[in-house]
Amino acid sequence: MILRSAHTTLAEKDTHAKSTRQELTQEGVEPESVKQRGPKQQDTPQPGATKATIHSPGTYPPGEDPRRWKVLGVILTTIFMSLISVSIINVALPSIQQGLGATESDIQWVLAGYTLTFGVVLVAAGRAGDLLGRGGIYLIGLGIYTISAIAAGFAPTAEALNVTRFIQGIGAGLLNPQGVGMIQQYFRGKERGRAFGWFGTVVGVAVAIGPTLGGFLIRLGGPEHGWRWTFLVNVPFGLLAFALALLWFPRPLLGRVKDPVTGRNVGVVRAVRSLDPMGSLLLGLTVLAFLYPFVEHNGSARNYLLLPVAALLLLAWLAWERHVKTTKPFEPMVDMQIFRFPSFRLGTMLAGVYFMGITSIWVLVALFFQNGLGHSALVAGSVGIPAAISSSFSANWAGKRVGDRGRTVVIQGITVALTGIALTILALVLHHTAGVSEWWMVLTLFLVGTGQGAVIGPNQTLTLADVPLNYAGSSGAVLQTAQRIGTAVGLAFITAIVFASASAINWTIGTAIGFVTIGVLMGIGLLIALYDNRTRARQAQ
Repeated sequence: MILRSAHTTLAEKDTHAKSTRQELTQEGVEPESVKQRGPKQQDTPQPGATKATIHSPGTYPPGEDPRRWKVLGVILTTIFMSLISVSIINVALPSIQQGLGATESDIQWVLAGYTLTFGVVLVAAGRAGDLLGRGGIYLIGLGIYTISAIAAGFAPTAEALNVTRFIQGIGAGLLNPQGVGMIQQYFRGKERGRAFGWFGTVVGVAVAIGPTLGGFLIRLGGPEHGWRWTFLVNVPFGLLAFALALLWFPRPLLGRVKDPVTGRNVGVVRAVRSLDPMGSLLLGLTVLAFLYPFVEHNGSARNYLLLPVAALLLLAWLAWERHVKTTKPFEPMVDMQIFRFPSFRLGTMLAGVYFMGITSIWVLVALFFQNGLGHSALVAGSVGIPAAISSSFSANWAGKRVGDRGRTVVIQGITVALTGIALTILALVLHHTAGVSEWWMVLTLFLVGTGQGAVIGPNQTLTLADVPLNYAGSSGAVLQTAQRIGTAVGLAFITAIVFASASAINWTIGTAIGFVTIGVLMGIGLLIALYDNRTRARQAQ
């Protein structure tokens, strides 16, 4: 009954957002979903306009560029690369420690350095793409990422490896929001749902297949040098994506900031100001202060003193962005008006909570099969292959239907994933009490993967549906930042629970307790999705 009454379409969502759109249009912020003009019409200076804008590239109206599916293929290739660098590295850490003689502190920064710089630059990079051209910023990020992958693969010391990982995180942070922004830019309506469906497929497969690929490469290269291949495997894909992007991305790759009154290019100083460097600095420090306690695992409680500092920095950033909106001749990095769209506000909350739980699953599986049961990294990684396959199919299915079914698709996906988590807990308990084989988890995790595929892409589609196109990159980066923060917090919190429980009891029960925690977090995500869906249905009546 709840699902039936809550069933809505994207057309109903437009009705739900109508009053918010009218308010934002009066304030000079036009929602992307109601824009009807092509890029060249948007470039025409508007009477009384005072904000600096970007000259939009392209010769085709939005959603009609025949290159858009080729562009999507390039985008998804590099998003897969950047995300698999997170999941593949987990199984490579022992090999890195052995090969480089790295300390525990060195090893933790192989993970933490990438995560921190990735999260810190996301929103600023998204805004830079909105203003200066997404294709150009994308290529800069891809170049940095690929070169740093080569450097990481040949790093002679642990210190050198960590420097390259910091730089690699910057490259990933630059290119990822451009991908989301370009999907917003080149796809419309149900096509956008399908594009984000493929996006969700790539995210799910990258997270699940990373440990398997890492285990295979380490076995292939040997325990001392196999870890190098976990970095170098990205290089041919990066070079290919760079070449295809140069070939297929619409021109110009980089634009110039224009004054909307005169239509002329603004000077360098004003162009830099339009990037809102102070806002970028404040938000970057906020994300850094918030993430650091969760990715730096030296056991010091003093690290968590950074959390109130992060809260103060966040308040300072919000105050600055309001100040820019009302007094400066350029737009803020993130226009807070986008949070007045319930679709964006609730979708971002859902993404943060969901990623807090779902990304911890494959880490727990790897820990349980390796530390708890003594299997190799390759065997532990292979557990996720069926889930990755099911995720790819369900993401494609969901992407085709989100345009008609709206938030219901996400609700169904979370429900299926929760069912898989509940059955995984049951399998772990039966393994402990009755000696049932651990390989039953392959089937239960298959359900988790099926549900996962129906959540990530559709939530991206629904969350960004009402966002103005000139904020597509930065708003997508806000969403990705929520995902990165959720991932970092979830991994720190859930793995701490599992290690403590495994030490006190055993690995099987500890892993089961970890899955219970994941289930609670995803249950909260389900409640957010149900609330959003019921609100849409009520306001559409």
